[in-house]
Amino acid sequence: MMNREMPRVLRRVIFAGLLALAGCAGRPEGVLVPSGETPAGVSTVDLLVATTRAPSQQPGVLFSGERGSELVMRDIKVSIPPDGKRKVGQVQWPEKLPADPMKNFSTVSVTPIDSAQKGRAWLDGHLPKSRRVLVFVHGFNNRYEDAVYRFAQIVHDSKTDAAPVIFTWPSRASIFDYSYDKESTNYSRDALEELLRAAVDTPEVGEITIMAHSMGTWLAVETLRQMAIRDGRVPKKIQQVILASPDLDVDVFGQQLRAIGTDRPQFTLFVSRDDRALTLSRRISGNVDRLGQIDPSQEPYRSMLEKQGIIVLDLTALKSGDSLNHGKFAESPEVVRLIGNRLIAGQTVTDSEVGLGDRLGAVALGTAQTVGSVASIAVSTPIAVFDPVTRKNYNDHWLRFGQSVEDTAVTATGQ
Repeated sequence: MMNREMPRVLRRVIFAGLLALAGCAGRPEGVLVPSGETPAGVSTVDLLVATTRAPSQQPGVLFSGERGSELVMRDIKVSIPPDGKRKVGQVQWPEKLPADPMKNFSTVSVTPIDSAQKGRAWLDGHLPKSRRVLVFVHGFNNRYEDAVYRFAQIVHDSKTDAAPVIFTWPSRASIFDYSYDKESTNYSRDALEELLRAAVDTPEVGEITIMAHSMGTWLAVETLRQMAIRDGRVPKKIQQVILASPDLDVDVFGQQLRAIGTDRPQFTLFVSRDDRALTLSRRISGNVDRLGQIDPSQEPYRSMLEKQGIIVLDLTALKSGDSLNHGKFAESPEVVRLIGNRLIAGQTVTDSEVGLGDRLGAVALGTAQTVGSVASIAVSTPIAVFDPVTRKNYNDHWLRFGQSVEDTAVTATGQ
């Protein structure tokens, strides 16, 4: 029997989505017309943009939401207003064109890259000393320019030490085209594999991080699964996979991991139980939990995540300006800095300033006062990190004294 609450939930989420779209309705079209200007004080981000979208005939739009016949690349430079004139985590869209680069994001240049050789040359010329590459895959309901400007914001705000590459697949940018967008991710798997293999085969590239958002996580994980089946494993250069608000059926994700195998990159998840966009996705996808909405502290997910060695950052308590709570990973200053300072660098997040590792380290000092104060921090801190390795080490420490993590938490909080 149909859940009588379902229509109400759907109406609420769709209404919130329409409000979000309405907020974008006033944006001028054609923001990718290059200005060639970089006034003193602005920052610039140079992106390699690869797409399976069909070209647009409209100047400054470049690519539509329809499907193209091949992988096409552009070198796009975006200018970003001075830090004192913008909030970290936000994209300042121009209200009119041409954009004022001192107040808005602005396109400086757009350069075609018409061969794989030129693409490898771009990577070679933009690699930092770390020799890292960051490949970003956007999510559902994104126009080409949405993806470009959002990724430019992430790269700038995270101060990532990696060559930034974005893969943008054909999205019609409408909440009513969910099925079309999902099929477009399937359509784009071979092209994303082509892009990743080109990066892997570039000798100068040392390691690769893949970061995907929302429906783009399906495309990213499916592509890795495809590569693993083809080659027996994911290429070793692909070392980190970050899935933000993953719009993935949890059962399907488990099957994907099994196909990828145990010799795989480190997976990190950003989840939030108040993600309203994923509530809609869950309702229209058979009412099966979405990976981005799970509670990692509860079974059966806790055991599954620990067994698979997956790190989870729970952002549920984190507030953002996103009415759908679907883009916290990009809009939160703390999270984007965490991405740039630690995750892309392949470092554990358990000993970061916002991570559970600091709290566990303090607890392990062993004084009752420290345990109590740390437990209160654990309740109030908006970013909770669930890491199986640190959790095991901490459990081992306390079990030597006859006390487990759960017992310590109960003792400390008085519950």
